[in-house]
Amino acid sequence: MTHTAIRHQPLLDPRTRRLLDSVGSAPHTPPRLGVVAPGGHGKTTVLRALADACRQADVGVLDPRWGLPDATDDVVLLVDDAHQLGDAQLRELRQRVERGRQGVVVACRPWPRPAALAELLEALDLATPLLTLGPLSHDQTAELLGRALDATPSPATVDHVHAQTGGVPRFVRWMAEALADQRRRGDRETTAEPPAGAVARFRHDLDLLDPDVRRLLLAMEAGVGLRMDLLGALLGRAADEVGEVMAAARATGLLAADGTLLPLSRSAVRSLLPAEQRVGVRQRLAELQLARGESVLPLARSLLGSGVGGESVAAAFEAAAGEALPAEPALSAELFAAAAAAGRPVSALAAGWALAAALAGDLDPALRLADQVIGARDSPDRANAACVAAAALAHRGQLGRSAELYRWARTGPSAAFAAVGLIGTGQLAAAEPLLAGNPSDEPPTLLAGAASLTAHGVHESVTGCWTAALSTLVRASSLLEPAGRAVPLPDSPAALAALVAVHCGELDVADSVLARALASGMGGALMATRHRLLQAWILMVRGRTALAAEHLAQIRKDVGSLEPRDGLFAVALDVGLARRGSDLPALRETWAHAREAVLRHPVDLFTFLPLGELAVAAARLGDQDRVVPHLREATALARRLGDPPLWVTPLHWAGLHAALVADQQDVAEEHAAALAANGHHNRFCAVLAHAAECWLAVSSGTIDPTRTAAAARGLRDAGLCWDGARLAGQAAIRTSDRKAMVGLLECARLLQGRPGGSRAGASTGGSAPHRSGAGRVPGGQLSEREREVASLVLSGLTYKQVADRLFISAKTVEHHMARIRHRLGCANRGELLTQLRHLLQRADSPS
Repeated sequence: MTHTAIRHQPLLDPRTRRLLDSVGSAPHTPPRLGVVAPGGHGKTTVLRALADACRQADVGVLDPRWGLPDATDDVVLLVDDAHQLGDAQLRELRQRVERGRQGVVVACRPWPRPAALAELLEALDLATPLLTLGPLSHDQTAELLGRALDATPSPATVDHVHAQTGGVPRFVRWMAEALADQRRRGDRETTAEPPAGAVARFRHDLDLLDPDVRRLLLAMEAGVGLRMDLLGALLGRAADEVGEVMAAARATGLLAADGTLLPLSRSAVRSLLPAEQRVGVRQRLAELQLARGESVLPLARSLLGSGVGGESVAAAFEAAAGEALPAEPALSAELFAAAAAAGRPVSALAAGWALAAALAGDLDPALRLADQVIGARDSPDRANAACVAAAALAHRGQLGRSAELYRWARTGPSAAFAAVGLIGTGQLAAAEPLLAGNPSDEPPTLLAGAASLTAHGVHESVTGCWTAALSTLVRASSLLEPAGRAVPLPDSPAALAALVAVHCGELDVADSVLARALASGMGGALMATRHRLLQAWILMVRGRTALAAEHLAQIRKDVGSLEPRDGLFAVALDVGLARRGSDLPALRETWAHAREAVLRHPVDLFTFLPLGELAVAAARLGDQDRVVPHLREATALARRLGDPPLWVTPLHWAGLHAALVADQQDVAEEHAAALAANGHHNRFCAVLAHAAECWLAVSSGTIDPTRTAAAARGLRDAGLCWDGARLAGQAAIRTSDRKAMVGLLECARLLQGRPGGSRAGASTGGSAPHRSGAGRVPGGQLSEREREVASLVLSGLTYKQVADRLFISAKTVEHHMARIRHRLGCANRGELLTQLRHLLQRADSPS
C-alpha cells in the first residue's frame, strides 16, 4: 500500500527543541540524555533530530545496538529501543556515561525496566533530567493533518483523529496518511469509523505482542475494563503480576492515559487479531463472570453467531437471556436459541424462551414452546407457560380459550386475567367468583394489584358506574407502569381504560393513559402495537383523519404482519378513514381485507368499536350479510351481560348509521330508541341519543336547524368532530330553507375545522344564481371556495367525493368547476387541470 510521507520538520515540544539547539550551540559538550515514552510517541523521531543536529555541528554519531565501538570521545552514541539490549551492553553504556567524556543518548520504553536499564537511566538523569514524551495536543494534531492533506482539515476531522488516536504521534501520522490516500482516491471521508488503511498498519505491532499482553488487550476490547481480579483469573496470575502485564501493555502505546484501549487500537485489536483468540477470551470471561454471579449479557451478546458451544457457554447464554428479558425481549429470545444451539436442552429453556418470544411479539414460537411446557407433567413451569399461552391467545382473538388457560394456571394474577376474559366473552356469572383476589399464598406484587384492579374495572364497566370503571382502570394502568415491561398481558389496563374512555367520550383520558403506557413500555412490543392502534383510532374519531392514516401507515411499517386482534382494529381504521374521506374505491379495496379480519377474530366485548365501523361500511357497500351474524353475536353477548349502556351505546350509534345508509328506517328507529333508553347513563350517551333523533329527522326531511346545530356541537364537544360536522352538513343539503342551509353549512365547516365566512357560504347552494362578478379576485385568481374545490379535484377525488367532503351537492361542485374553466379560458378538462395545478402551486409557493 502506498502512503503519503510527511517529510516536514518534526513536531517537537519546547524542551526537546532547546536540547537540539544546545547541541548546535555547544558542539564540544557531549549530550547525555535518556528519552522515555511508550511506543509510537516519537522516541525515534527525537533521536533522528539529535543526529541531524550533531551532524550539522560536525559531531559524529553512531548507533551501537549491534555492538559498542571502542571509546571515542568525539562520537555521540544514539541508542534506540534500549529496553531490548542485554545487561552487558547496558552496563557498558552506563560506565561511559559515568566517565563523562562521551555523548550518550538512550531512548526506551517505560517497560520492561531491567535493573541494568534502570541504573543506566539513573546515571543519565544525573546528567540531564530524563525526557518523557507525551501525546500531541489538539493543535499539533491539526498541524500534522494539514501537512498530510495539503489543506486545512475541518474541525470535525481533527476532533475525530484526535479522539481516535489519543494524540499518539505515530497513530496520528497513520490516520493522516490514510486520510490523504482516501482523498487522493476520491473516497468519501467519514468520521464514523477509522480508515482501514490506518487500522491495517497495526498488524506488525500486534504480531510482536507477548501472549499475555494480547489476552489482556482482547479482554479490554471485550469491555472488561480495569477489573484486576477478573484479569488475574483470565491470565492465571496474581494481582501484582497483572500489574506487570498492564505495564507492558501501556508501554506499547495502545492504551490511553486512563489505561483503556484507544479507539483506534480497539478497532485494530477487533479486526486484526485472530477470531478464535477473540472468541476464546470472551468465552473464558463469560465463564468467570457467570461463576461469580455477575452480568454476562455484554459478553454473551458478542458471542452470538460465533458458533461456540459447551455447557458453560450454554449456561452463559441462558443467564444473559434472563438479563435481557425486561428491556430487550427479542434479544433474549435470540440468546435462548443460542443456548439451545450450544447444547442446553430445549425443555429446560422452553418456559423462559416462550416468555421472551411473546414479549417480542413473536407469537408462533411462544405458543409452540409454551404448549410443550404445559404438556410436560413433570415441569415446574407449567403454570407460567399457561399464562404465556393465554396472553398470546388473547392477541390471536381467542379470548375464551385464553380465559380457560388462566383459570387452569391458578397462579399470580391469572384469576384476575381470567375474569377479564370471561366478562369479555359474556360469561359474567363465571367471572364474579374470580374477583376476590389472589390466593392467600401469592405475594401482593404490583402485577397482582394491577390485574385485580383491571378485573374490577371491567366488571364495573358492565354492572355499575362508568366513572368508577374508568377511574379503576386508570389506577390499574398507573400501578403497572413501573413493572409492566416484562409481563405478557392478554390486554393492558391502559388499553382497556382507553376503550372505556372512548366508549364514554373521554378521549383526552384515553390519549393520556395510552401515552403513559407507551412511554413505560407496558406489555413490551406485544402491547405497543395495540396502544398505538388505539391512539390512531382516537385521531380518526376526532376527525384528524390524515394524522390517523399516517399513524396507521407507520405502525404497519414498524410491525409488518399484525396479530388478529390488532389486524381487526387496523382494517377497521382503513375502512373508517376511507368512509370519512368519501373514498369509495379505497373502501371497496379495503373491504376484502375487512371480511377476512372479521372471520379470523371472534366477537368479544372489546371489539364492539371495530365491529360497528365495519357494519356501517358493509351497509355503504351493500354487503350487510357479511357482518349480520357477527352483529347478532355481539347483540347476544351484550344481552348476556345485561346490555351495559357504556358498551352498547357506540354499537347502537354505528347501527343507526348503517341502517340510515341502507335506507332501513325501521331498524334506524330501533337503534335510536335504544340510544334514547340509555341517554340517562352519562353525558356521552345523552349526546348520542339527541344526535340520533336529529339524524332520524334529517333522513325524513324534517329539519330543525337550531336543534340540529346544537346536536352537532354536542357531538363535537364529546370528541366526535367528524360526526358533528357530517350531521350539520347533511342537514344543510337536505333543507329547502336557504337561510337554514347557510347556517348549517357554516356550522359544519367550523366543526370540521375549516374557516367559516358568509362569502364561502354564499357560494355553496346548488340552486343559487351566479352573478358574473361574485367572489372573483382581480388577476384571474380563484376565490377561497374555488381553491378548495379545485384542490380536492386535483387530489383525484370525484365530484361526489368532493361534495361529501365539503357538505355540498355534486351539482354545486360541477357548477364551480364549470365557472373556473370559463374564467380561465380552458378548452378542455386536461388544460383546466394543468392550469389549476400551476395556479395552486404558484399560490402556495413562498413569495
